[in-house]
Amino acid sequence: MSPQDLVASGWGGYLLILAAGVAMTEPWRWAGVWLSRDLDIDSAIFRWVRAVSTALVAGLVTRLLVFPTGQLEGVPLGVRLGAFAIGIVVFLALGRRLALGVISGAASLLLGAELFSS
Repeated sequence: MSPQDLVASGWGGYLLILAAGVAMTEPWRWAGVWLSRDLDIDSAIFRWVRAVSTALVAGLVTRLLVFPTGQLEGVPLGVRLGAFAIGIVVFLALGRRLALGVISGAASLLLGAELFSS
C-alpha cells in the first residue's frame, strides 16, 4: 500500500499526522529529560520560572473572565465571576483539589449561563 493509498483510506491521514507529531516531539522530550537530570527543582531559577508561569496563567484567566470572546461573551460578567469564585472556594474547601475546583467552576458557569444568559 502506497502512502497516497493510506491517506486516501480515511484513517491513514490521521495516522500519518500522529506519526509525524510523535517523531517531531518525542526526541525533544527525551533530550529535556536527559539534560535536566541533574537540575535542582528548588533552585532560584525554577522558583522564578514557576512564578512567571503562574502569573501568565492568572493573567490569561483574568482576561478570559473580563474580556471573553465567542459564546462566553453572552454570559453576564456576574455569572462568570461567580463561577470563578465558586471554583476557588471549592478548591480551597476540599483540600486544594484542582479537578474539583475546575469541575465545580465549570458546572457553575454552565448553570449560570443557562439561567441568566440573554
